[in-house]
Amino acid sequence: MTSNYFEYNKQKTIQALRYHFISRREIKFMMVLVNVFAMLSAGLYYFKKISPNAFLMSSVLWFFMMIMFWFLLPRIIYAKSPSFKERFKADITDEHFGLESQKGSRSWAWNDLYSWMESPHFFHVYFSKTAFFIIPKEAFEEEDLTKVRGYFKAHINASKK
Repeated sequence: MTSNYFEYNKQKTIQALRYHFISRREIKFMMVLVNVFAMLSAGLYYFKKISPNAFLMSSVLWFFMMIMFWFLLPRIIYAKSPSFKERFKADITDEHFGLESQKGSRSWAWNDLYSWMESPHFFHVYFSKTAFFIIPKEAFEEEDLTKVRGYFKAHINASKK
């Protein structure tokens, strides 16, 4: 099955990058840790065990981390990645997953892919823990979305289970 050519919508792509960052185990762990730290400092401040400055610093840390992962990092990645300005076509068959652009094409055997996930507007296909490609669901006809999910479920990580 081959998709139509697709381009990236900036706002939807930034949202997909947020999903990518928030889904990473190390970022989830750091967010939980900072949230626990912020709640602990709020409790200690309430019971007058720490100074207002300590509470302020924990709040600033929490606020900075949220701004970083929710706003800055996705926008920086979007701005620095030339691939978000290109047109692509995805080629999905029983044998491989392929991408085509004006600069060329490349395909991967299914067992070469690391994992995949789905966000509201995209399929995220991972080549390793950190290298990934996002494909807008809009690139496929509505009836093909179920087939695409089926290919990903059947082929990615099938040999690693």
